[in-house]
Amino acid sequence: MGASLVLKNNKSLGQHWLKDREILNEIADLAYEDDVELCLEIGPGLGTLTSSLLKNFEKVLAIEYDERLARNLPKSFPGKNLEVLNADFLDFDLDEITEPYVVAGNIPYYITSPIILKLAETNNLPKKIVLLIQKEVAERIAADSGSHTVLSLSVQNRAYVELGPVVDREFFTPPPKVDSQVIILEPHSPIVPEETIKLAKIGFSSPRKKLISNLPYEKSVLSLIFKEIGIPLDARASDLELETWEKLRKSLEKVSHKR
Repeated sequence: MGASLVLKNNKSLGQHWLKDREILNEIADLAYEDDVELCLEIGPGLGTLTSSLLKNFEKVLAIEYDERLARNLPKSFPGKNLEVLNADFLDFDLDEITEPYVVAGNIPYYITSPIILKLAETNNLPKKIVLLIQKEVAERIAADSGSHTVLSLSVQNRAYVELGPVVDREFFTPPPKVDSQVIILEPHSPIVPEETIKLAKIGFSSPRKKLISNLPYEKSVLSLIFKEIGIPLDARASDLELETWEKLRKSLEKVSHKR
């Protein structure tokens, strides 16, 4: 990796570099997609994952926030089809990409949700998203009924979610305080409209309370609707799947129109 290895991590940017080649190759293999030549890499850092991605893709577009790392990265891969942009990924316009692409990256824990939602909600959807993130967040995104959050519903509304391998903290330099996990997302068109997600956000306003107490409608009205669409009266927001939220929204709209 040449001179870039002597660069120190920037703690304020959440930089923890994965050093195990077998795991890096596995992430690159999970990102591989037939007939896709371009991989967009988020936060390449020292280029350890970049090295594996360049073996699987014709070209890699790497977006690196840290100016010193962005400047040094191309020096590690002379002659390779690697483009490095010194930019904040959250400011990057994905519509600038004009060909099919996949996304890969070992991303900072503190901006995981904004990155994933940006990728899932863009008009220019990637074919696949493979990210190494905090294990707890990966599990939260993949949650089932009973453990849902606004994040899990928002992501699952726009992507199929699969959990990949767990990566122990000891494989990073410096080691973070928690373990990581690979998450694989395959974006698709929304299952429910944004209005339904907005309703869910209201339902999660006090997650520990019963859902019926969080919604701004008379309890007598909600009780009838809950019974009609099969929601237990003691249900919490975390218990509802996307399809149930959609039924609830439509029923509440009917009630509002009658007023």
